[in-house]
Amino acid sequence: MAESEDVKVLGAWPSPFVMRARIALNLKKVDYEFIAETMHPKSELLLKSNPVYKKIPVLFHKGNPICESLIIVQYIDETWTSVHPILPADPYDRAIARFWAVYIDDKWNPRMREYNMANTDEERAAVAEQIFAGAKLLEEAFQTCGKGGKWFGGDAVGYVDIVLGSWLGWIRVTEKMSGLKILDGDKFPQLAAWADRVCAEEAVKSVMPEINKMLEFGATMMARLKAASSAK
Repeated sequence: MAESEDVKVLGAWPSPFVMRARIALNLKKVDYEFIAETMHPKSELLLKSNPVYKKIPVLFHKGNPICESLIIVQYIDETWTSVHPILPADPYDRAIARFWAVYIDDKWNPRMREYNMANTDEERAAVAEQIFAGAKLLEEAFQTCGKGGKWFGGDAVGYVDIVLGSWLGWIRVTEKMSGLKILDGDKFPQLAAWADRVCAEEAVKSVMPEINKMLEFGATMMARLKAASSAK
């Protein structure tokens, strides 16, 4: 690892958003300190460093806080330029990568939570259809963005790989908790093969939580969300 340059990541182990910052730093071979945030209650450090959203992760570089995971990954890419480019060099390709990153966070991944929160078979079936439609779009995007390579980034892990890859643990949890096979190798062969490569990537393996630990946390979280929904 390279010299740290006083780099710290404030976050929590279950968070896919925190994983993004850590994966990006790992790819860049930047040494950093991980500061665990309990969230209940939120620490003074978090409230001070991200007073607007009060969310993790927060990246600290030379004492300066940077917030929001997508912004953090871009900051890391633009700061440590000599090792492993993350965003494409071409402006159009870079714009397309950012488009799919936003789609994953704003449109596709929220369907997982909706599926787990659904109360009837009809509701679950309708959400499952949206999940599969989104997976089909991502399968097609993989071919377009990857340009024949093994990653969305082409020949190396890139921006979309980090964004979607950070959700893989929770996608697996959803599959195990619900029985819904999302990354089905028969339906989405390239996406399924890509997911296996991501989980085997050294920069990811070191920060990907153990699945049973995630299952336990996920079950607790879903029970809390359903109890809060019922109370309303």
